[in-house]
Amino acid sequence: MTTRADGRGPQDLRPLRFTGDFLAIAAGAGVVEMGRTKVVCTASVDHRIPPCLRGEGRGWVAAA
Repeated sequence: MTTRADGRGPQDLRPLRFTGDFLAIAAGAGVVEMGRTKVVCTASVDHRIPPCLRGEGRGWVAAA
């Protein structure tokens, strides 16, 4: 079996790291790092309820 340039074997995952409270301006934010790949994740809060959910006691999550 061969190893990769960073020493990992074919079945080995890259190191995974989560960092919370990354941005002070978002209701929630963090960074997910896997090797050299970094993804910033943020969350905001909107207290308005769409008409189709009024009185249902439910909410929703959207991603873009």
